[in-house]
Amino acid sequence: GAQAGVDPTSNQNVVNITFDAQGGAKFAKLTTENTGKPFAIILDGQVLSAPNINEPIIGGRAQISGSFTPESANNLAISLRSGALPVPLTVVEERTVGPDLGADSIRRGLLAMAVGSIAVIVLMVASYGRFGIYSTIALTFNVLMLLGIMALGNFTLTLPGIAGFVITIGAAVDANVLINERIREERARGRKVIAAVETGYKEASRAIWDANITNFIAGVALFAFGSGPVKGFAVVLVVGLFTSVFTSMVLTRMWVAGWLRKARPTDIHI
Repeated sequence: GAQAGVDPTSNQNVVNITFDAQGGAKFAKLTTENTGKPFAIILDGQVLSAPNINEPIIGGRAQISGSFTPESANNLAISLRSGALPVPLTVVEERTVGPDLGADSIRRGLLAMAVGSIAVIVLMVASYGRFGIYSTIALTFNVLMLLGIMALGNFTLTLPGIAGFVITIGAAVDANVLINERIREERARGRKVIAAVETGYKEASRAIWDANITNFIAGVALFAFGSGPVKGFAVVLVVGLFTSVFTSMVLTRMWVAGWLRKARPTDIHI
């Protein structure tokens, strides 16, 4: 290994080199046989440094001194640690994304999420009435909870994170659709209001749990094997699964149960 440092006796910038046992033995033999001669350090055909061997270097530690600045000593140490490249590098493609373009992409992503959310809310209320309103309120709580958890965890909302947000909203809406459709089916079969609601939540919960467990496994795999942006998407996805299940299966059920106890309707329009 090679590290830049300062010689305590001369106060000069130097590069300290450490060898392993095998390398130290070879270097000791080399410096013993060539004391007083220059020693060139070559990387990829270029001479990085050519210091003189002042004395045999025994013990596996060497020091290169000269007219180094802190920056040049550090650069030489980095080059020595890097080693020779096995193949030449060729730039195939190079792209630069400016901050304006990145900000514009995030703005467009947020706009798409907002438009999609409004469209979903209108559809839910138009299709399921009161139950659609409960679903919409639960969706709002879902987004607020997800944002709160991300703020507590000091997560940064990136473009892949916005995509995870959109999928979370879709998963929450899907859960509410399953519940409402199941309640509608139970009413069509002749069950009373309370029995239809209880059965609807119970039967729909199986499909909801199966779907979210599958998505959870996929999210964990993406986080474990993905890179930076993919990890951000996976974090939002996994956290969103928990908030979606809570809001769709706990909050809406609590609100519906409260309304049924208070109003005791003989029929529901869903």
